[in-house]
Amino acid sequence: MAAETHLQGVEISAAQFFEIWNHYDSDGNGYLDGKELLNFIQELQQARKKAGLELTPEMKSFVDQYGKSTDGKIGIVELAQILPTEENFLLFFRCQQLKSSEDFMQTWRKYDTDHSGFIDTEELKSFLKDLLQKANKQIDDSKLTEYTEIMLKMFDSNNDGKLELTEMASLLPVQENFLLQFKSVKMCGKEFNKAFKLYDQDGNGYIDENELDALLKDLCEKNKKDLDINNLETYKKNIMALSDGGKLYQRELALILSAEQA
Repeated sequence: MAAETHLQGVEISAAQFFEIWNHYDSDGNGYLDGKELLNFIQELQQARKKAGLELTPEMKSFVDQYGKSTDGKIGIVELAQILPTEENFLLFFRCQQLKSSEDFMQTWRKYDTDHSGFIDTEELKSFLKDLLQKANKQIDDSKLTEYTEIMLKMFDSNNDGKLELTEMASLLPVQENFLLQFKSVKMCGKEFNKAFKLYDQDGNGYIDENELDALLKDLCEKNKKDLDINNLETYKKNIMALSDGGKLYQRELALILSAEQA
């Protein structure tokens, strides 16, 4: 099996990392959890033993943390921290710009240059190139193109050749990805349009911080299972990071709350 063979490597290439992730994320939900995670841990230990390699300190810590229960859940970022992946590719998962949801939202605004609600191939390539330059790393264009294509394959869950906000948010550590909590409260296009008009109380075409506060309070009240009202300020701060000078237009809020990105 290719994925198990890759786990035996001293260094794992970007393409091999993608194959490993794709193999163990068997349900394609963007996370390793439950049996998937336990299966990965078991096969990682077997592969390293077969190759005559000790578990690294990072791997040992990971096994101790996740190897004893089915409650664990990790994303691509967490996996990248423990596998000996080629250094330049690894940088994308250790990016200081993407340590928090608020930083991520601001980064999204910068690279979604045409405000389409998507990051296309060229925008993604520009984003990855900037990350490497900030880390003082230089790679040739063919390698950058390879990385861009692999990142698209990893995160483009609906295979449309571009990344939505929620897809690219997989670059965030699981505990920082607040968008996961909003996944189950998204509205259909018609319902979202109605809600936007309702909370845009002055009818000026955008929602300000106070109007967003009212909307989020009601959402938390209606969806207590998914949203925690104690996190209201965090939700608000993260979502307002998408705004244009404090003005949150319908297309930006749709990225969070509309299942159809109305």
